[in-house]
Amino acid sequence: MKNTSSNRIVIIDAFRGFALAGVALVHMTEQFIASAPTDNLMEITNNLGDKILSGTIGFLIIGKFFALFSILFGLSFFIQMDSAAKRGENFAGRFLWRVFLLFVIGYFHQIFYKGDILTIYALLAPFLIPFYKMNNKWILLVAGVFLISIPRFISYSILGTESAFGFPSFMDFNNELNTSYITTLKEGSITNVFAKNAGQGMLQKMDFQIGFFARFYLTFGYFLIGLWLGKIGLFQNIKENVPRVKKWILIALAVFLVALVITGGVFATAPQPVDFSSWIHVLGINAYDWSNIALTAIILCGFILIYMKKWGEKRLSFFAPYGRMALTNYVLQSIVGTFILFGWGLGYLGKVRTLYLFIMAIVLITVQTILSKVWLTYFRYGPLEWLWRSATLGKLQPFKK
Repeated sequence: MKNTSSNRIVIIDAFRGFALAGVALVHMTEQFIASAPTDNLMEITNNLGDKILSGTIGFLIIGKFFALFSILFGLSFFIQMDSAAKRGENFAGRFLWRVFLLFVIGYFHQIFYKGDILTIYALLAPFLIPFYKMNNKWILLVAGVFLISIPRFISYSILGTESAFGFPSFMDFNNELNTSYITTLKEGSITNVFAKNAGQGMLQKMDFQIGFFARFYLTFGYFLIGLWLGKIGLFQNIKENVPRVKKWILIALAVFLVALVITGGVFATAPQPVDFSSWIHVLGINAYDWSNIALTAIILCGFILIYMKKWGEKRLSFFAPYGRMALTNYVLQSIVGTFILFGWGLGYLGKVRTLYLFIMAIVLITVQTILSKVWLTYFRYGPLEWLWRSATLGKLQPFKK
């Protein structure tokens, strides 16, 4: 593979598209509820094959591809700041305006799908600015503090498993609030869903982010890893970094195996049933997060090593158009998915086996990728990318090629 600027952009776009594809698979197979499934959610029975498929998705994709997407956000931050610095500009102020606009786009997405991540990115992104000029060692140190979930221990010592906003316990899947929410998704009008997601849904999402599950802190840790990858020039000098990537994948594999052993050992000896009421449960969920982090690193390194092969580049570049229009595709896949599943649309929530949901996700990803490729032959950006860029710079940007 030629070491040119265009190729570097293609691998980043392909990686972003690959990460977004994993996110789409998770959201579709979870039926876009972004909530604990109630006992009466499924009106159809999943067979053994469906359960194996769900377990495979949980093991290989859930918690990993959102992480890859977050790493890429941190990398994009570095690219924007670095490009501006090379032009003699300070992009920090413009970046703050840019993430405010991202929050607005994310909130629009939120009313369709409670699990929106863009609003969380927008809330966290301003804290990246001080790290741009920081020494790499300090960036990694702070990232490590977040990724080993020290904030979770602090949160647990203050709140335990209680909600920061007074919601019922997350272990009580069938509480009235959650049952009412699922009923709204299954039977409510689009305005009912919007109303739930705009208020209650946003607060519940923040509860998940800052409470016991600590996703907020993990996300920022991934941001910092992406920033660090940009600062060390991983994608700018991809060929030269191959030996380093091979070393990383071996280290990550060792950490993954150790974390799995710790997770299994902790939960095997922890008080039963597991209700996260003790510190040993907290240690167990932390060890599980460490296995997720290690597997995320394995996937990232594996993607790079495969892409560096001619056959790998040819196949993985399929995701590049999907990644170039990631913002548009991310929002659109939720609108399409919720239309198929929720009561305001076709109403298939709880009526489709996991296997068929998985196939629907693959079809959606493929169609979006093909449409993105066609769109980008005529236009410079995806619709939301163009709108975001124009609003960021304060003037309409060239759209058609």
